[in-house]
Amino acid sequence: MAIEPYGIGGTEVKTDAFEAFADIPQNRVLIAEQLTKDPPVKPDIVQGLTDIASVFEHFAPKVDMEFGTEEGTIRRETLQFRGLEDFGTRGITVQSPYLKELNMKQQQYHKIIRQLKTNKLLKQAIAHAETKEHLIQALQALIRELDTAS
Repeated sequence: MAIEPYGIGGTEVKTDAFEAFADIPQNRVLIAEQLTKDPPVKPDIVQGLTDIASVFEHFAPKVDMEFGTEEGTIRRETLQFRGLEDFGTRGITVQSPYLKELNMKQQQYHKIIRQLKTNKLLKQAIAHAETKEHLIQALQALIRELDTAS
């Protein structure tokens, strides 16, 4: 049994699905985004912002971040966004001392991995248990010396 889509005496009038929406002219830009942490109490209509830079300058979006460190502590930083490029990985890393530090560590780890893969002498040293232990002891002594020097 099929359900009838019409009522008594109804006639079907087919409509175009898009007729209720007006197209935005090609020379206009519409930005609808929340650029502040908390929504406004009362909607604010701002006129005269003609480009992305003026929108960022007017709203000055920023966010307070909490980063969990390796030691289990919390580091708080405020990230500010002055343009679309600030939303990318590089834009965020540049303005965060903590993320800069992590990025530097990551680069150092990649260098060490590259050395472990390509340095033949180092590969031979860590291949044998005795030479590997001597290398570890030498590195630990170097770490202790660096810790006392700083």
